[in-house]
Amino acid sequence: MPTKTGKISKELLGKDGQNHLSSAAVRAYTGQKRQSVKDEQLIEFLPMVHRIVRQVVTYLKPPLSLEDLISAGTVGLVKAARDFDPSHQAEFKTYAYIRIKGAVLDELRGWSFVPANLNRQIRDARQLSRKITEQTGIAPTDAELAEKLGITVDKLYSTFENARAQHFVSLDGFGENQPPLGNLLAADHTTHPDEQVERAELIDKLAEAIQKLSGRQRQIVLLYYQQHLTMKEIAEVFEITESRVSQLHASALFNLSVKLEQWKDGKL
Repeated sequence: MPTKTGKISKELLGKDGQNHLSSAAVRAYTGQKRQSVKDEQLIEFLPMVHRIVRQVVTYLKPPLSLEDLISAGTVGLVKAARDFDPSHQAEFKTYAYIRIKGAVLDELRGWSFVPANLNRQIRDARQLSRKITEQTGIAPTDAELAEKLGITVDKLYSTFENARAQHFVSLDGFGENQPPLGNLLAADHTTHPDEQVERAELIDKLAEAIQKLSGRQRQIVLLYYQQHLTMKEIAEVFEITESRVSQLHASALFNLSVKLEQWKDGKL
């Protein structure tokens, strides 16, 4: 179901999201808990909200608007300030990034309605890719998977993009019922040994899975998530179309999701 973050007060966002965050507005979104980050510091991090929204704008579909995503990200920033604990020796910028990105993705996820037939196509592609990977030890190429499914490569890319928009199977979150990776990375704020071990294992497996992507897919994933380039900027780097970058990005995330699900199920 859609969330209500799109209704955040315009006073909180201001024109282009740059006006002051009033103390009253901040208190409205943080409850009674004391903030560790001052209001003035929050204003400095508003440009981060816009950068993150620019990254995920590819997923944007009506009736969700750009303003809705900025609103969601701003709420994530305010909540990060509320929950941040400097005693854990984590940098607020890193913690805020994770919380903002999570809030934006939650907003997108809430509006991602995928018809039953598309759900079936995504499920079939995922199951077949996993079967081939387990039998051969190598993930099928896009052309091989399309042939096995009896569809065109363009149709397969469309399926990948629907899977990406539906589940955000990516560095942001993987698996229908699994927690977002961002939440696991945020585990620096917990001291539970089991969570620390799981986070370390997941990061190791993710790095291993990224290394097994094709060269171009690996570069796109790193530029998008590590360098925070937009699809358009990556297209300019490789001198290809933005739609082609989107296809390769969706394909890479699909392959990563299969690998990570295998790991979670003890198949790797």
